[in-house]
Amino acid sequence: MSLLTMLLAVSLFFKQEMELSLVGLQNAGKTSLLNSIATGGYSEDMIPTVGFNMKKVTKGNVTIKLWDLGGQRRFRTMWERYCRGVSAIVYVVDAADRDSVPISRSELHDLVVKPSLGGIPLLVLGNKIDKSEALSKQALVDQLGLDSISDREVCCYMISCKDSVNIDVVIDWLIKHSKTAK
Repeated sequence: MSLLTMLLAVSLFFKQEMELSLVGLQNAGKTSLLNSIATGGYSEDMIPTVGFNMKKVTKGNVTIKLWDLGGQRRFRTMWERYCRGVSAIVYVVDAADRDSVPISRSELHDLVVKPSLGGIPLLVLGNKIDKSEALSKQALVDQLGLDSISDREVCCYMISCKDSVNIDVVIDWLIKHSKTAK
């Protein structure tokens, strides 16, 4: 029995809900992750998110409200507003685009130092591990400076939305961080 199945069984009588923000640079795979969680599907033909998308997904008794925020420079100033009060911040990185990792690190650290976001758990996802040039998990953790973020829980998984690698692990982590509805 998977962790997901056990958590869903335990929460049978408890409706849980959570709100998440998916942030990261453009073309990291945020919308692909959203679709993968919502439908299990993947499409090569993604168009860049302009502003944001919002989807509600129900997994067992857990309802997840996902904010998929545009990653282009002009939208990054909105990230803080949509990250306030969420159950977790999900930061998606294109692990195969090594040139973008320093920018991604800078944007991540600029975001997590905002006082309004203090203590919110951070889930960092290194996406596109199906590509041969993708960084290892340790290299991503080091290059993003995740060990220096100490005011919150920080977790990192390597995923592939295209091949559905570790999406179940991501969902398990998200469910663990949901809040029981009052």
